[in-house]
Amino acid sequence: MKFHAEEFKHEQTEKIGILLVNLGSPDAPDAGSIRRFLKEFLSDHRVIEIPQFLWQLILNFIILPFRPRKLVPLYRAIWTPEGSPLVSIAEKQKNKLTSFFAEKSAEKSADKSSKDLIFALAMRYGKPDISSALRQLARNNAHKILVFPTYPQYSGTTTASIFDAVSSELGHWRWIPELRFINNYHDQDEHIQALADSVQAYWQSHAKAEKLVMSFHGLPQRNHLQGDPYYCQCHKTARLLAEKLELDETQWLITFQSRFGKAEWLKPYTSQSLQALAEQGVKSVDVICPGFSIDCLETLEEIAVENRDVFLNAGGEDYQYIPALNDSAENIEAMAQLIEQHIQGWQVISDPEDLAKRSGLKLKVES
Repeated sequence: MKFHAEEFKHEQTEKIGILLVNLGSPDAPDAGSIRRFLKEFLSDHRVIEIPQFLWQLILNFIILPFRPRKLVPLYRAIWTPEGSPLVSIAEKQKNKLTSFFAEKSAEKSADKSSKDLIFALAMRYGKPDISSALRQLARNNAHKILVFPTYPQYSGTTTASIFDAVSSELGHWRWIPELRFINNYHDQDEHIQALADSVQAYWQSHAKAEKLVMSFHGLPQRNHLQGDPYYCQCHKTARLLAEKLELDETQWLITFQSRFGKAEWLKPYTSQSLQALAEQGVKSVDVICPGFSIDCLETLEEIAVENRDVFLNAGGEDYQYIPALNDSAENIEAMAQLIEQHIQGWQVISDPEDLAKRSGLKLKVES
């Protein structure tokens, strides 16, 4: 079924659409919602790269019947009155970016060629979905769309999966928009500075620990060996952040969390590293997750709770989790800078007469 934007008029003001995309979340912290979310997430061939016939047997007969119920109390522990932390904070990011560019546009209101941006939010899995968000932008006359996966580091399991979903949706469109895609921003100066500012601010209100642990989401080692740049980009982010904070090599380390199954994953593992630090006599650690732009189950539960227990039970005394950048002013500024960088050269015409001339139309003049 072909999609077309309803009630399109040539004289409508053309806009640039910015599609913000993150991973997603269950609709509610109950077994049914979690099961639906996991089924969609774990059925993505980019996420699980083993033969689908075998994986679907494992997924439908081993994981989905039991795993959702185990996750219910974990999701309930992080759930907020606004719902999923990941989705609600992503919505705040979108609203603050909308306000940021609206204020900037107002300052240049006399410029008829100033860029008119509209924002939409989507989740790769769950709601709001990518198809609906893209169609929303099209209905609002966005013929140029910048897709912004808010993952700082590129991976085939995350960023490429978003590209797949966007491509699948656009395959049903009659009028394809001009499209740009943010591949990564792991070494963007403004992003590194925002991370450093968040750490410094945390240290101003909390005692600085002996070690800063930079923990990233893990991937199977074979992904790295087959060419996925994620591992290298994580290391660059960590190095740049350490340099910005003026830490020497004894004051920080990089680790990888959330391994699954029996295959070898990216090392060193976060939980094992924290246990080893405590056993070596390190009494305090600060942990930050620079691969996450928004706090979610993985950071709020696995890192802030589970790994805290690992460290303390092994002899550590003080464990602090430094929150993700979320919707902080520094992060909004860094995201805005990235958007401005990627829409360079895209001009839209907002004057109705200029639009009509470009389209070969004549506007009716009211007497």
